[in-house]
Amino acid sequence: FVTTLLGATLAFAQNAAPNPSRPTVFVVGDSTASNGDRLGWGDPIAAYFDSSKINVLNRARAGRSARTFLNEGLWDKVLADLKSSDYVLIQFGHNDGGAPDQPPARGDLPGIGDEIQSLAMPDGKTEVVHTFGWYIRKFVTDSKAKGAHAIVLSPTVRNIWKENKVERGTGSGRFGKWSQQVADSERVPFLDATNIIADAYEKMGEEQVRPLFPIDHTHTNQAGADLNASLIVAELKGMRSPLAQFLSDKGQTVAAVPDLARLHLPEPANEKLPTVFLIGDSTVRNGRGDGSDGQWGWGEPLAQWFDPAKANLVNRALGGLSSRTFYDGVYWRRVLDMMKPGDFVIMQFGHNDGGSLDGAQGARVSLPGVGDETQGGVHTFGWYLRQFVAETRANGATPVICSLVPRKIWKDGKIARNSEDYGKWAAEVARSENTAFIDLNEDIAREYDRLGAEKVEMLFADEHTHTNRAGAELNAAIVAAGVRSLRAIPLAQFLTAQ
Repeated sequence: FVTTLLGATLAFAQNAAPNPSRPTVFVVGDSTASNGDRLGWGDPIAAYFDSSKINVLNRARAGRSARTFLNEGLWDKVLADLKSSDYVLIQFGHNDGGAPDQPPARGDLPGIGDEIQSLAMPDGKTEVVHTFGWYIRKFVTDSKAKGAHAIVLSPTVRNIWKENKVERGTGSGRFGKWSQQVADSERVPFLDATNIIADAYEKMGEEQVRPLFPIDHTHTNQAGADLNASLIVAELKGMRSPLAQFLSDKGQTVAAVPDLARLHLPEPANEKLPTVFLIGDSTVRNGRGDGSDGQWGWGEPLAQWFDPAKANLVNRALGGLSSRTFYDGVYWRRVLDMMKPGDFVIMQFGHNDGGSLDGAQGARVSLPGVGDETQGGVHTFGWYLRQFVAETRANGATPVICSLVPRKIWKDGKIARNSEDYGKWAAEVARSENTAFIDLNEDIAREYDRLGAEKVEMLFADEHTHTNRAGAELNAAIVAAGVRSLRAIPLAQFLTAQ
């Protein structure tokens, strides 16, 4: 009775007429966010906001996918009430899988593209089904057209465990990835509810999490809903969302998710041992280093080449970062905080450094070359590499520069090299700074040439940049061979005998 009464009270509070003079937060999604007996986070999150400053309306509906939320007119109702200065929290994925033409006819097409499938429905009408990303993009663009602020969330996680880890990459995991891709392409904030909640659950442990899911592995009770709501608020604060200004006293007490905690990055396992840090982009560590979408960087399989009894191998590379954004952000500072004399830093950048400062990726572009010129506070690619080298040495550690791994782009029967840009510039900095250098661009390209296009094709998980596990293992073996060839520094001593 108490739970039912509480649910009814929350439902009334959530759906009461909003004050039109205040901004409103709309929650759209499925049963993991919806109100009712199977309480979702969209109900208790209202208590984390100051009702004298902002309205919170939970418009999520149980059993809906992005497709059916649109087709049933639920989105149109949100849109009719939406005004400039409002916020829309968009979260789908749990009900979006399955064949589009099979009962309960709610599955979307996979991906984020413009593919369509026309279906003859039982009522005689024809429905055009779109991809999951198409529906999320429509919600985002419709919100922006009304002057509102869209925030895209990845799905909540299910109470499914394996080896003390919560399910992340399977089940609804692909929908989280697609949600992020849409958010990135539309330049709206992405809130990674999947990993933030999973991290919290894993800290609690399976035994403590189990009571939060009394019915099944998807739907929480009130305590679980409130926990998820608090974690979403913590991430909003960690993201520095403008919504943080509207938090209630309860919301203010929630600690923001730290920047580095949001990234799920490893740290040295044994502080008594030397540490080999890896820094770079997604070709070194893709996503969370878990093979999402079948993509792997070489930093993960490199672990098999290092003896954990002799040294820690800590992969701090991050997808989407350039030498500039890795250096200017908190990422390099955290590596410096952990670094001690006797450590090593292997660095590889270049894939994300190119482009125009005025272009879509201008926020991460470094200037070309290795000189000291600047533009608007932005330095050259070589300048950033020199900072990594100098600051590594200042901490008593040893730097190693790698040229960027090549892309799967063929020219005249051979893999195209970066011998006139980032590969060349990495080598120039290594020479000028008397730094150990591994020419991955040439070494891997030479191996690809030997294998031939047909075999190399099987090593990639996307068009030309990100390798699959087999490709990452090949690249890691070439990195290890490069380490073994470095005679001037004592790094090879930490390799395994293989």
